[in-house]
Amino acid sequence: MGDGFHPGELAVQRRAGERDVAAHVGRSIRATVPGVAAAFLAECRMLVLGAADEAGRLWASPLFGPPGFLGAPDERTLLSVVRPGPGDPLAGVLGRGGTPVGTIALEPSTRRRMRANGLAAPDGAGLRICVEEAYANCPKYIQRRELSVEYPEAHQPGKVVRASELGRRQRDLIAGADTFFVASADVAGGADASHRGGAPGFVRVSGPDRLAWPDYRGNSMYQTLGNLERSPAAGLLFLDWSTGGVLQLSGEAVIDWSPERAAEFPGARRVVDFRVTDVRETANGSPLRWGAPEMSPANPV
Repeated sequence: MGDGFHPGELAVQRRAGERDVAAHVGRSIRATVPGVAAAFLAECRMLVLGAADEAGRLWASPLFGPPGFLGAPDERTLLSVVRPGPGDPLAGVLGRGGTPVGTIALEPSTRRRMRANGLAAPDGAGLRICVEEAYANCPKYIQRRELSVEYPEAHQPGKVVRASELGRRQRDLIAGADTFFVASADVAGGADASHRGGAPGFVRVSGPDRLAWPDYRGNSMYQTLGNLERSPAAGLLFLDWSTGGVLQLSGEAVIDWSPERAAEFPGARRVVDFRVTDVRETANGSPLRWGAPEMSPANPV
C-alpha cells in the first residue's frame, strides 16, 4: 500500500487529482489513540459501527450511552460498555471475536468527530476494539445540535421492522435528512465508518430502492470511495434526531464520475448511487433527542 492506503483508495485519489494532498493528509492516521482523542471519546454519547454481517452485507449500527460509556484504557484499545442488541443486524457477528469494524464517534453539540478502525471482540456486555487506525476529521458538513432530552429513566427501543425496500415515510425521512453515516469495507475485509452531511435534501430518493448523494470536497483520502471502487457493498444509517428513530439500510453503492451528473447536485465533485437491498427500522431506537440543527457553513447552498 502507498502511504498506508490500499489500491482502491490510491486509484480514487489519482482519478480525483488529489494524490499528493492525500499523501500529506494521510500522515495524520495513527495506529494509536492519542490522549486528546481518549478525552473526547469519554465525553461522547454516540458511536457508529460499520461492519459486515454473517452474510457479508454491510451495515452501520449506532451505540448510545451517557458520557463515559466509551473509553480508551490504553492507546491501542477502544472500549464500549454496550454493543448492538438483539434485532440489530450486527448483533450476531459482534458477539464473536476478531470482527473487522470501522467506528466514528461524533458529538453534534461541538461538531467534533473521530474515527477508529480495528478488530472487535465482546467484552462482557460491551465491546473491545483493538485499534489499527485512528484519526480525527475536520468539522466540515457536521450540523450543530444540542441535546433536548437525555436518557429517560426507562428507554425501551421499539420492535425492529424489516423490509426489502423503502416505504413512503422512510423515503420522506431520507429526502429531508441533513446527515447520515456510511459503512464500507475494502476487499481484504477491513471496515470503515464515515459521516456525510449537507443541506436538507442533499440525499435524493428516486424510488423505493434507489437513492443518491453528492460527494463533496473532503479530506482527500477517499477511504469510503476507495472501498466502493473495488467493493460496492455499503450500509447507511439515518437518525431521526427529534424522535429517536433509527433507519438502517444495506445495499450496493456505485460512483458516477461524469461531470454531467455532478452538475445536478450543487457543490458535488461526483455522485454516489445506492441500491437498497435490506431495510431495518427501529422506532425509539435512540434514547437521545436533539433540537433543531444549526447548519454547517460548509454545506453547499
